[in-house]
Amino acid sequence: MKRFPFSLFLAGGLLAAACAHAADSRADFLKLIHHPRVPLDAQVEAVPSTNGLSQFHFSFASDAAQRVPGFLLKQEPSHGRRPVVIAMHGTGGNKQSVLALCRKLADQGFIAVAIDARYHGERTREGKGTVEYEDAIVRAWREGKEHPFYFDTVWDVMRLVDYLKTRKDVDAKRIGLIGISKGGIETYLAAAVDKRIAVAVSCIGVQSFHWALDHNDWQGRIGTIQKAFDAIAKDANVATPDTAFVKKFYDRVVPGIYTEFDGPEMLSLIAPRPLLVINGDSDNHTPLPGLKECTDAAQATYRTMKLEDHFAIRIQEKTGHHVKPESEQEAVEWFVKWLKP
Repeated sequence: MKRFPFSLFLAGGLLAAACAHAADSRADFLKLIHHPRVPLDAQVEAVPSTNGLSQFHFSFASDAAQRVPGFLLKQEPSHGRRPVVIAMHGTGGNKQSVLALCRKLADQGFIAVAIDARYHGERTREGKGTVEYEDAIVRAWREGKEHPFYFDTVWDVMRLVDYLKTRKDVDAKRIGLIGISKGGIETYLAAAVDKRIAVAVSCIGVQSFHWALDHNDWQGRIGTIQKAFDAIAKDANVATPDTAFVKKFYDRVVPGIYTEFDGPEMLSLIAPRPLLVINGDSDNHTPLPGLKECTDAAQATYRTMKLEDHFAIRIQEKTGHHVKPESEQEAVEWFVKWLKP
């Protein structure tokens, strides 16, 4: 009878336990964000071409109450099915915010797609700004019915993948996702729970919410929705919000964001699919020690799978909450490497 070292059994047991925990986190998150499915009812309209690229405006039903608008860019003539990269904008932006990036991706041979996040862009009365987004966050605190802070947009991304799979020009096995800031958080959350996303790049979004709370370093991230947070604190008769109150806010509005759905847990769920993380070393939205907890956890998972080359980190030196041009180029090259347009 062949004998195996105890260490191998132990490693195998730990890996199995980790996989079971990961499956639970994925299932729990999907249950939390689930909306009753409705027909996509996709509507597509060609718009004037730009820079030699065909451009289309589309929309689809994400749920019974929400339609998601977006644009699609691609080279013409287009033969066969092509890989897709979805680009997600940050707080206060809209799909036009990532148009330049999408053009670079389309120039490389990708079908490039962007959508407006919940309560952004065309999904607002003004077509811009954060007023309705912050109002929705306050409403979520009061009513507990929505998750406009990150989670509902993850559902929209999953429905976008549903739509892309219906298109005859899309290779559904080669779908990438990139996001910036808020979009970077939505990127790693969506890639963690939707295995149809084959490659991911999260820019200035990866962080450990738990670390930030433990070290009283949550102010940068909360500052992105300061008006909503201040209104909620006033609702709760809290004159000086502290870490304990931030936890209550997260528990109500984005439950699990600093526990089972935190960065270290969710990044690890993306393995074995290729993942690139881009952050600044001086970004107060994503404190470096908390970021390191996330990347250390992911790196360990990829190492266990013997897929170290599938995970990469770019820490931009002397950089705050910003993506440098050379980092954006590295992101494009990451998609070229793994999705092979």
